[in-house]
Amino acid sequence: MSEEQLIELEGKVVQVLPGTMFMVELPNKHLVLGRISGKLRKNFIKIIVGDLVRVEMDPKDISQARIVYRLRNSEASAFRTAAGARPGGGAGNRSGGARRRR
Repeated sequence: MSEEQLIELEGKVVQVLPGTMFMVELPNKHLVLGRISGKLRKNFIKIIVGDLVRVEMDPKDISQARIVYRLRNSEASAFRTAAGARPGGGAGNRSGGARRRR
């Protein structure tokens, strides 16, 4: 049996839900339920509202997605141009200039 093709898109996290689930807005303004993949869970990658993420979706069920990667600001240009945000603007700056502490 051959492996099915997955739809791979970039989106923006708009809401954090319990149980490591997130509402993700795609460039076409659709909302999907996203769950984090095993690699993100294993490496303790934190995802918050406003983060740009890469998701994989099954063509048979396009209401759910698996979050496979959290994008850095420089990698997120495709979503910004599709969503109409300013190129090179402050769309990815979460904290208003202050650095986050761990």
